[in-house]
Amino acid sequence: MLTLKRLDIQDAHALIAGARAKAQEIGVPMCIAVTDESGNLIAFERMDGGKITSIGLAIDKSFTAAGVQKGTDVLGEVNQPGMPAHGISSTLGGRMVTVAGGLPVFADGVVVGGIGISSGSPAQDLQVAQAAVAAFSNDKMLEE
Repeated sequence: MLTLKRLDIQDAHALIAGARAKAQEIGVPMCIAVTDESGNLIAFERMDGGKITSIGLAIDKSFTAAGVQKGTDVLGEVNQPGMPAHGISSTLGGRMVTVAGGLPVFADGVVVGGIGISSGSPAQDLQVAQAAVAAFSNDKMLEE
């Protein structure tokens, strides 16, 4: 039998709050998705002005990051022609995203979920995801 660590709804709300704060700071309304360690959606927020085309993309970025336990930006690097993971973005019904903005969320060295951000440039999406993970990690450290 396995015992799993998993984000709960309060954790998801903390991640979304961290992402929202950074998105407001840079002036880009985002779509923000949080999934559990299996890539299943826990919570989602589309900020006023977040692009409708970014809804599914944010969810799939979070799904990808949780599943591969790496940032989607890393997949982008190895998905280029001639690279070892070229074509990975067409797997799993196209859900594998290789554009920056998805990050795994860790607790005690274990992936407990993922966050996906979309609506800005890839660099902005990654910046917002990083801020969310940092805010979440800081909150967890304060609780201990």
